[in-house]
Amino acid sequence: MKKYKFTIQGNEYDVRIKDFEDKVAQIEVNGTEYEVEIHHEVKQSKTPRLVRKPVAQKPGEGEIAKSQGGGTIKVEAPLPGSIFKMLVKEGDTIKKGDTLLVMEAMKMENNVLAEKDGVVSSIKVKEGDAVLQGDLLIEM
Repeated sequence: MKKYKFTIQGNEYDVRIKDFEDKVAQIEVNGTEYEVEIHHEVKQSKTPRLVRKPVAQKPGEGEIAKSQGGGTIKVEAPLPGSIFKMLVKEGDTIKKGDTLLVMEAMKMENNVLAEKDGVVSSIKVKEGDAVLQGDLLIEM
């Protein structure tokens, strides 16, 4: 919505253009709404409109096949920092949402949580280690 101030024959008007479609504009002048027709040539956009046919999906397309476990779950560092405290050890059974370790990053302590259930098979870091974002911390 655009606002304008017009002075016509010494009278001041507050004009707001609410909507403009083709040659018809809906405006508000000093609180009263009007629908006006514009008599000059309306500029057409030079940007072409993209018209596409709807995409038809093939049977089974877009579905994600779930695997039945058995794979290694890799826990990676979410951001650069240092390992402040390890809360698990190899062989521990972990539930989804359990805190695995505490990282210090940007002068804050951040808990690294388990995204899935599993058993800790190997720990790749120890307390005090500096890690970068994406570094492997724990395998489950």
